[in-house]
Amino acid sequence: MPNSQREAPIQLNHIALVVEDLQGALAFWRDGLGLTVEGEIQSVPEEAVAIVKIAVGDSHIELISPSTAGSGVAKYLAKRGPGLHHICLEVADLNAKLRQLQALGCELINETPRERAGWRYAFIHPKSSGGCLLELYERL
Repeated sequence: MPNSQREAPIQLNHIALVVEDLQGALAFWRDGLGLTVEGEIQSVPEEAVAIVKIAVGDSHIELISPSTAGSGVAKYLAKRGPGLHHICLEVADLNAKLRQLQALGCELINETPRERAGWRYAFIHPKSSGGCLLELYERL
């Protein structure tokens, strides 16, 4: 297939870690390892979380912490404890990728992408991805 017709390569955007205390986690990642924090801690009300991104090469580690006791992330943290929450891959055409995954029988958490901060995103259920929650991103 000619290059102009090839799908753009999928890139790792971030690995998200759920933590109980963002400031405590930053003490390790920023202060201990010397990694660069990008921006301030952000509140994401639609997901009921606070997040902060840490640069690691061309990708990020995203620290996430629940902002309400009843949020999905709070329930995840209570059930599984802190650690890996999801892996996020950047795709060129999110709608096409979601259709492709549905055609393969994958279970989508978000059949319709959401939008935030210059990105469209959707989550794929861990049952379909080998046990890891997967987020797909498309830059707007």
